[in-house]
Amino acid sequence: MTSFKYFLKSGHGPTLFAAFLYFAFSCCIWVLNGAMAPFIGESFDLTPAQKGLMLSVPIIAGALMRFPLGVLSQYIGRKNATLVEMGLIAVAMLFGFFMVDSFNGLLAMGVLLGIAGASFGVALSLGAGWFPPQHKGLAMGLVGAGNVGTAVSVLVAPPLAQWLGWQSVYAVAACAILVPMLVMVMFAKEPPDVDTHAGLREHVACLFEKDGWVFSLIYGVTFGGFIGLTTFLPSYYYEQFGVSKVQAGQLTMLAAFMGAAVRVFGGWISDRWGGVNALTLVLMVVAAALGLVGLASSSLVVTTLLLVVCFAALGAGNGALFQLVPLRWPASTAVAGSMIGEIGALGGGLVPNAMGLSKQYLGSYAWGFVFFALLALIMLGVMRVMQVRWTRTWAEKGGRARMAADGVAAARA
Repeated sequence: MTSFKYFLKSGHGPTLFAAFLYFAFSCCIWVLNGAMAPFIGESFDLTPAQKGLMLSVPIIAGALMRFPLGVLSQYIGRKNATLVEMGLIAVAMLFGFFMVDSFNGLLAMGVLLGIAGASFGVALSLGAGWFPPQHKGLAMGLVGAGNVGTAVSVLVAPPLAQWLGWQSVYAVAACAILVPMLVMVMFAKEPPDVDTHAGLREHVACLFEKDGWVFSLIYGVTFGGFIGLTTFLPSYYYEQFGVSKVQAGQLTMLAAFMGAAVRVFGGWISDRWGGVNALTLVLMVVAAALGLVGLASSSLVVTTLLLVVCFAALGAGNGALFQLVPLRWPASTAVAGSMIGEIGALGGGLVPNAMGLSKQYLGSYAWGFVFFALLALIMLGVMRVMQVRWTRTWAEKGGRARMAADGVAAARA
């Protein structure tokens, strides 16, 4: 408890909380179509491939919107950027309530849901911006635990859809987003850790570096897997095991909640053990768990247990990777995080599509799980090759923060 109090005093707790709440509500809204997929699928009589497309659009749209929001935040401030985004989310939810009455309208709504998915890089940079390098992993883990919003969505949206109708859930979301907006206005302060007068070229430099692409691909497995599976699982449970629509959401919530909760642990352990070491274990567990899920498609209990383990590893991996980002790009964390989030989250868009195509053309979802297990192993190999240079240049052995950074931070204060 004493160490946690010391951690909070080293930064700005109210901003950390505001960033967490903003990200939690954004995640909740981002996966609404996935949470309500069994209801939507019945309304429009969708094929497995159509469901996959419908579920992937919000993820891909959110990924593509992250980088522009990150750039915007460098010029108007991260706090202001979050308020602009949440205002747009409220308008998007009203569109869903009044205008979605066809499959094409549903795809358009998916693009608008992507606005909520753009929040990630700015949320983490806003919350962690007040904290010194040796505590940024934990700070980002705490903000990133806003992923719990996905668990809330798959738990709450199905009962609301059953009670009010699935389109009415959009209206509820439009009202709910006002809560984090109010908290952001009242409690958050713009961090002093980024030079807002730096040129665009300096901010996007990570786009032209090999490390940026490696981080993005790893993130495509960890966060992409997390958001893609969270969006897909309500449909999977409903169709594969014949549970009710509400029960499908509850089972998905178990895994999604675990992934969100363990993200904090991933950031904390990476500060001490090193992000590279943590990611090594994460990718091994993810590959094993997803491969076994593909083989356990006849058992609801075994599948659920394996998915809980998989999501725990994915959550820890998200925290571990973003412990490394501020070490590699200390002066442009917001934009680097947005770029990595943009490209990495595209991996999440592959999940529902791959699952839908696997089911429709191969007769089983198993090959989709096996495909992503193989991706995890490939990225493990790439990271282990790259980490040799990382630990010689900007990180200590295993991916820990270089202690010399403390002296630099003190000199700038």
